[in-house]
Amino acid sequence: MNLSDLEIAKASKMRPIQEIAAKLGVSEEDIRPYGKYVAKLPLKLIDESKMKGKKLILVTAITPTTAGEGKTTASIGLTEGLNKIGINAAVVIREPSLGPVFGMKGGAAGGGYAQVLPMEYINLHFTGDFAAIEKAHNLLAALLDNHIHSQKNTLNIDPRKITWKRVMDMNERALRDIVIGLGGPAQGVVRESGFDITAASEVMAALCLSKDLMDLKEKLGNIIVGYTFQDEPVRAHQLKANGAMTALMKHAIMPNLVQTIEGNPAIIHGGPFANIAQGSNSIIATKMGLSLADYAVTEAGFASDLGGEKFLDLKCQYGGLKPDAVVLVATIRALKSHAGIASANLKEPNPKAVADGLPNLEKHIENIRHFMLVPIVAINKFSTDSEDEITVVTDCCKKLGVEVAVCEAWEKGGEGAIELAKAVKQAVDTGKSHFTPLYDFNWPIEQKIETIARKIYGAAEVEYSVKAKQQIKLFNKIGLDKLPVCIAKTQYSLSDDPVLINRPSGFTVKIREFDIAAGAGFIIPIAGTIMRMPGLPSKPAAENIDIDADGNISGLF
Repeated sequence: MNLSDLEIAKASKMRPIQEIAAKLGVSEEDIRPYGKYVAKLPLKLIDESKMKGKKLILVTAITPTTAGEGKTTASIGLTEGLNKIGINAAVVIREPSLGPVFGMKGGAAGGGYAQVLPMEYINLHFTGDFAAIEKAHNLLAALLDNHIHSQKNTLNIDPRKITWKRVMDMNERALRDIVIGLGGPAQGVVRESGFDITAASEVMAALCLSKDLMDLKEKLGNIIVGYTFQDEPVRAHQLKANGAMTALMKHAIMPNLVQTIEGNPAIIHGGPFANIAQGSNSIIATKMGLSLADYAVTEAGFASDLGGEKFLDLKCQYGGLKPDAVVLVATIRALKSHAGIASANLKEPNPKAVADGLPNLEKHIENIRHFMLVPIVAINKFSTDSEDEITVVTDCCKKLGVEVAVCEAWEKGGEGAIELAKAVKQAVDTGKSHFTPLYDFNWPIEQKIETIARKIYGAAEVEYSVKAKQQIKLFNKIGLDKLPVCIAKTQYSLSDDPVLINRPSGFTVKIREFDIAAGAGFIIPIAGTIMRMPGLPSKPAAENIDIDADGNISGLF
């Protein structure tokens, strides 16, 4: 692909946002423009009656490598391909976090001829949704510390049991654990605290699971910020914080409308990570897509064991959503990586290594079928992939009775995804998907965790630390045991150990402790070691990003 040709295509094909809205049947009066190419979509455009008969397509993946396997590119490409074959489709995805943008992965708006535009704007701040989430979160933190310092701590909050940290949308390991209140009595109460990344904020999770502004206000009010000296939970509404927090979110709750490089609608909203939260865009955005388009293509972060499972068990149950098919993105390089091939050698043709890595793909196919859904495998093709390697994957899928298509959307746009689009349409038309969640919210906490660990991860056992067992007793006592679980674990393995590649077996998932997202509506068992505030890599992507005197940004592509 000639990148200069791509830049010409991006510049020449950008359409005013009013034209993109018109494709969805939305008038100019019903959008809130943010410049020429971006708009907010008011929640009044969501119409449950119009969602009947519409099709929801989930895009997930096999266990990724450190570079990611191109789910966003495949999601955008599939949307382009569906429009190419005459289907009115919109892609509904998450907003990029500045952490990955400046950290390891770089921009998160797709790539090549399968990206959303204006890419630079979307990757850098966008419409300020993350900033609003950050401000609402930190307002609660400020009100909490002010209550202890200036309001005589009338709620009897134990400073040693405060769980609410602050957030910022940046990878900053130095702020994971800090001490605040230093400098004498006038500066507040000295205590330990820290920072999480904004994508890990419960405010983000609550936004993405809310149905409207008042539901968001209620969820924010239910956030647990800590405990009293008598171990009673203290919630945000007791600090009278949720009204002001919701006021800050007035515009952030509205999904963002942009366009793909081929001028098709793209709805972008919310951005929780999948290894520490639910990993998918908002219920509001997904319902917006289903209200306005015939097919809504959406993605869930990382693989089927993380974002995929959480999309299906949390988001779909809370939102009343039922996917009609699931696209499972696989790459030749990831399969070879799961066979133990070193990164430096992944470009070398090696059909045997591809075959050795197939158990990982087979497990993810099995995972989708656990939910009574039809999987379609999309091979996200790279220029280094050989035909023999691709044949190994297609033969495997045929033996398993799974449709498979090569996706070349990065290089060819919608034309490169027509095969995938037809496979998805065929799967939808057969009507063989009968979505069934993996577990019931009313099950005991341990049963929910163990069901996911055994069925989705392939674990033999689940082990709980003493602290985790104590927390489960507390959850049962304070009525949080009926919430769904959102397991935090590594994305690089089906297990909780990142070095166990391919399809490990016989392992034990170790739950060392829990976090609570009582406002958003789930509890978070933490398996292994998971950081809610990432650090920058030795060579951050930020080092490659630059801007010239005319304001042209480079290095995000």
